[in-house]
Amino acid sequence: MSADADLIKLYSQRILALAADIPHLGTLPAPDGQAKKRAPLCGSTVSVAITVQDGRIADYAQDVKACALGQAAAGIVGAHVIGCTRAQVETARDQLKAMLKENGPVPDAPFDGFEVLLPARDYANRHASIMLTLEATLAAFDAAHKTACA
Repeated sequence: MSADADLIKLYSQRILALAADIPHLGTLPAPDGQAKKRAPLCGSTVSVAITVQDGRIADYAQDVKACALGQAAAGIVGAHVIGCTRAQVETARDQLKAMLKENGPVPDAPFDGFEVLLPARDYANRHASIMLTLEATLAAFDAAHKTACA
């Protein structure tokens, strides 16, 4: 298969549809925690703001400046992250990393939509961008915890 055909396969219609319809874009007026993460190799960035209630994400906002794969990942996370605990987000992050780097299985529900990014396994230079939204969400959880404990 040629390199062009590989890229066409990588940027499937499902990935492009997710990238075009990212939920919860914007900011929150009074977040409990916020964080910005950057992928050094490609320069993609994702900023996340959350409010937390009873240990779960009650509200969520994201600003995504990433390739279509990073945007698709943000779409998947944005669609399912409200109501999640830090442990659930951490599990999704760990499972996504294993899926990409170790040929592990697709993350558990509600993040099983990452299945669409299985073709990205072969593109290690795109992995950091795909991971950004979950990494930023975890960092926002940590920031919220620090604020609550201060």
